[in-house]
Amino acid sequence: MGKFAKAVIADDEPILRHHLSRALAEVWPELEIAAAAGNGVEALEAISTHQPDVVFLDIRMPELDGMGVAKALSKLDKTPHIIFTTAYREYAINAFEQNALDYLLKPLSEQRLEQACDKVKARLAERADSHTAQGQYSHEQLGSLIEQINQLSQPKPVEYLNWVKASKGDDIYVISVADILYFKAEDKYISVYKKNENAAKGADEYVIRSALKELVNQLNPDHFWQIHRSTIVNVSAIDKVHKDFTGRLSVLIGKNKLPVSRSAQSLFKGL
Repeated sequence: MGKFAKAVIADDEPILRHHLSRALAEVWPELEIAAAAGNGVEALEAISTHQPDVVFLDIRMPELDGMGVAKALSKLDKTPHIIFTTAYREYAINAFEQNALDYLLKPLSEQRLEQACDKVKARLAERADSHTAQGQYSHEQLGSLIEQINQLSQPKPVEYLNWVKASKGDDIYVISVADILYFKAEDKYISVYKKNENAAKGADEYVIRSALKELVNQLNPDHFWQIHRSTIVNVSAIDKVHKDFTGRLSVLIGKNKLPVSRSAQSLFKGL
């Protein structure tokens, strides 16, 4: 879609707002960031002023949270496309996937952001082709979805993987995730690198049959970070982070140098 569109970003984390703005410039250059808000009240003011096509809306914000903003938007004659951002997986992901809204989990994945933007572009194109002035959702649709999310989004204990079953040759091993240095996606499998007590031998490599996007959701985000679309690292295993003359970051784990994507560099801000 070559036509320009406008967006408002609402998040109480300044670094996240900056990171999202830069990531959007990469995946959707035609998108104008009309305003950035630090809370729900500011978000509503910005939306009223700029009439954006899409709003990137954090669910948990001070003064007025993302759900409160969505409820207010549901009363408008024309509602913008809403993409929720959240660090909390308990927020009814199934409800998002089965309805018109979209969501992004923090830390943001550039690939996932691009998918969400493509969905909005397609719907904006459909709206233009139909020559309709109506918004993306009816009041009933948006109100119903908000109610569904509220009912399903009560905090629940999150259970993450403690063990991974991986193969090496004809044998299958049960590996503690605490002993895993990093995961690296290959063609149709994931290589698992486990620390070896004998430092001279480096890391032991195993294989699991899984998609990286499925695996990352099963790992504790406080302990494992996805630093690249093909790489997840154990944060405690990082020896240091290297920055080259171009500003690109790489993670060093033992003798292994793992590149950090632009969208993941914010993980290391302030460290």
